[in-house]
Amino acid sequence: MEPGLLNKLSGTLVNALTVLLGTGLGLALKGRLPERMGRIMVQGVGLTTLFIGFGMASALNRTKGGAVDGVVLGLLALVLGGLLGEWLGVEEGLEALGERLKRAFRGGGGFTEGFVAASLLFCVGPMTLLGSIQNGLTGDASLLVLKATLDGLSSIALASTFGLGVGFSVLVILLYQGGVALLAGTLAQALPDPAQDPRVLLVTGVGGLMVLGVGINLLGLTKVRVAAFLPALFLAPLLWALADWVS
Repeated sequence: MEPGLLNKLSGTLVNALTVLLGTGLGLALKGRLPERMGRIMVQGVGLTTLFIGFGMASALNRTKGGAVDGVVLGLLALVLGGLLGEWLGVEEGLEALGERLKRAFRGGGGFTEGFVAASLLFCVGPMTLLGSIQNGLTGDASLLVLKATLDGLSSIALASTFGLGVGFSVLVILLYQGGVALLAGTLAQALPDPAQDPRVLLVTGVGGLMVLGVGINLLGLTKVRVAAFLPALFLAPLLWALADWVS
């Protein structure tokens, strides 16, 4: 029996709620904690993000497109996607959206940084894709509830540093996760076993490399233009199909 609309969106709604609660707690702590404590919280999230990113990126070793190794396909997807993202101005578009929200709601100086970092951190990953598909198909929200717990904890650290912009990432969560969950019935026809599908593994690996970029940015090591790589997530399965067809 197909789950109802509310069941399909249950995990997404829980995820949005935990991010809002975490943001509220982070804002309550903002200015009350010494700067070094806020910084260490963000660094903790950054290190954990690197760990998650490495784990996700390892999926590239478990997939192939015909005779082409997954790492090679991931590299092509990331480079071509990055070039496309720069041409389309994806990073600037996200930053402009953050600036408009900042002006509309009178956000502080870190509003845009918090919105962009949180949106990417909460929406790029295997649990987002697989959890949304699982929730949409069966009504089982277990993966998204686990993700919601991690996102809620992360939002406390992010909001205590960047402020209100972190909370507005729920807009991206609702649109992206909710959209995938609602489309899950259609996707299931092409992905009968999402967890083992080579296209999903490739997207997971590419997403992991992007999550590594988010972790690097949170640690302040350098500035990786992570948002510019977003088109790579859509190019990855197309490159897999091309490699599989050629082989």
